[in-house]
Amino acid sequence: MRLVLTLLLTLSASAAFASPEDDYIAARDKAIADITAQESANTAIETIDAQNEKALADLQQRLATILGPLSVKDFPATGTMNIESLNASDIGYGMLDGLRYAQSDDSPSIVASTRGLTERWLKSKSAETEADFKLPTDIGAALKLDNFYTQAIGSDAAFSGTLDFSLKKPDGADMVVARLGGWTQDVGPIYDQRVVVAVVKGDRVLIAEASASPAVPKIAACDSIWAAADAAAQKTQQENQGSDQEDSSASDPANAAWEKGDADYRACMAQRLPGDPSFPALLKQAQGLADSMAGK
Repeated sequence: MRLVLTLLLTLSASAAFASPEDDYIAARDKAIADITAQESANTAIETIDAQNEKALADLQQRLATILGPLSVKDFPATGTMNIESLNASDIGYGMLDGLRYAQSDDSPSIVASTRGLTERWLKSKSAETEADFKLPTDIGAALKLDNFYTQAIGSDAAFSGTLDFSLKKPDGADMVVARLGGWTQDVGPIYDQRVVVAVVKGDRVLIAEASASPAVPKIAACDSIWAAADAAAQKTQQENQGSDQEDSSASDPANAAWEKGDADYRACMAQRLPGDPSFPALLKQAQGLADSMAGK
């Protein structure tokens, strides 16, 4: 009898001390499991979509309670769910647990999460078996990787970094990482560059994204590097068409040439852009986002 009472008291205590983040994770995982079961049962897609939207709305409210209102100049106080779907078959599944704040689809945005939720998310990504999806558990290390932004705040494209900004860490911030890069589904120059700034302050992780202002200029020397690599890769591809050497995998010589050309192009931009007249304004934009998120 005493053992049963002890077990009951332990279970009651565990339930009583479950944090809002624990409750959120439990609700999210249950919703994912329910949707997976519906898919396995060949439930109508309309029913699954409705269940998905209802679950996302519930999770959004839970996160709003955890995070409270956002207080960053020029951004709304309330956000929408960063995760776009709880259905593993959909684009936007598995994104960072957080809320996205933006005035419109085209305006700058901030994704806010907690340190605890971010660490849990990174832990799940560290267990991925595919190298392209694997991430370190350390937040600071993860924030320096293109793949973090691809999985955390992107959905249908990959983030490709151009360079890292060297910022002054705002007062009160524990960590700041600022990057210039763009979203792409292919290799080669990305002319729509974005400024992405992550600030960790206390229990909050904030990731801002905005169009580079001014627009990042084309640099002729770097464009020439890409043009030469592209031409060589296309020539190799044409020569190998229909032969045993033709291969769509990463080991294909043409693909390897494109990937090297892409890497060389971005290295050129990282070297030359800081000397361009536009760079001080880009640096100022990144610092301003960092300062605003840190509450400076």
